[in-house]
Amino acid sequence: MKSLDSTHAPDLESWVASADSHPDFPVQNLPLGVFEPPGEDARIGVAIGESILDLRAAARAGLLPPSVQRAAHEPLLNALMGLPAAARRALRAAVSGLLTGRAHETLVRPILVEAKGCRLLNPARIGDYTDFYVGINHAVNVGSLFRPDQPLMPNYKYVPIGYHGRASSVRPSGEPVIRPRGQIKPASDAPPVFAPSSKLDYELELGLWVGPGNDLGQTIPIDSALDHFAGACILNDWSARDIQAWEYQPLGPFLGKNFHTTISPWVVTAEALAPFWIAQPPRAADDPRPLPYLSDAEDQAAGALAIDLELSISSARMRAEGLAPQVISRAGADTMYWTVAQIFTHHASGGCNLQPGDLIGTGTLSGKTREAFGSLLEISGNGKQPLAMPSGETRSFLADGDEVVIVARATAPGAASIGFGECRALVLAAPSEP
Repeated sequence: MKSLDSTHAPDLESWVASADSHPDFPVQNLPLGVFEPPGEDARIGVAIGESILDLRAAARAGLLPPSVQRAAHEPLLNALMGLPAAARRALRAAVSGLLTGRAHETLVRPILVEAKGCRLLNPARIGDYTDFYVGINHAVNVGSLFRPDQPLMPNYKYVPIGYHGRASSVRPSGEPVIRPRGQIKPASDAPPVFAPSSKLDYELELGLWVGPGNDLGQTIPIDSALDHFAGACILNDWSARDIQAWEYQPLGPFLGKNFHTTISPWVVTAEALAPFWIAQPPRAADDPRPLPYLSDAEDQAAGALAIDLELSISSARMRAEGLAPQVISRAGADTMYWTVAQIFTHHASGGCNLQPGDLIGTGTLSGKTREAFGSLLEISGNGKQPLAMPSGETRSFLADGDEVVIVARATAPGAASIGFGECRALVLAAPSEP
């Protein structure tokens, strides 16, 4: 999974004119997604510069390895994600060859589609969605707001905390998020009211896609966990903080989280991420060691990802006045307290069957300073320190008309930097009461 080959060479160039200088999709990336060309049906594609290689057309032309032919004809990525790593590596090698070798240009150019005119869809049929809570700075920040004497619960450093989300409300970048309604408890002794959330928030996260799964009742050993990892995307798990605060005890999040989750539509494959694995930050000396089923020396030595995320907001007024979006947060995936492998292993440790195309969120990723906080809850101190906007507006939480955009980039010495595209959504007002 972490081995480098010729497809990762930093000096590799494509004959696709827009690829070599592209900030996200040079030929070293080759992310997978599902797209609809104008007036046509959905099919699988590979992003290359400002174009998309139609994988179904490539398969029909006999340009792909036999091991991926059937999966490449599917309208979603589930079958491709479920293939063994060797088959996925063969696909990557074949596509890289098609897009770098001039000998293939005549055959391939007719099956390249201009990305600008295409609609990007969810890349897979998401059977299940789980959101974890592995960003330790976020956990400490939020805990300090509500439990200053005990920011972290006693279990946090022993067990990767997660909850099962709502797969049906995961949507691709560009689809608006509608402000939810729910029960909200006033600060006084008054009973709760049913009203639109006034504390709508974003969450800066990575999404992890499940590849080959495991059978019900079987586990995933930590030393082979990454064999089940298909790739990553950007994820924004929107939160209605006021609804969540009233409902979450004793069973956890429900309506405050299930109304919308936004993902970037391109899957940066596990194979593309090979150059970007780094050492997991060491735990504090007095932190407990992971239990044996979560312990693996190789995972600690190279189980974190060198991915930086950046979030910006533009208000309706800012766009009307021609003001650029304001960058609010910059944080890295190296703030995760638990690794990708530990997340996968723990998820299946009780016998839960993961399936190709399942989606796992990391939870909010925050740094240690306000400029690196991954949510407005943290930035505003739950509304006590509003954020100043370039238009003269302030934000404690999101307003109708705000647009939130997250981008991400993987970088490493000696490697070509690759990006994830955009995770974008506009906030719309809550619908009128019936």
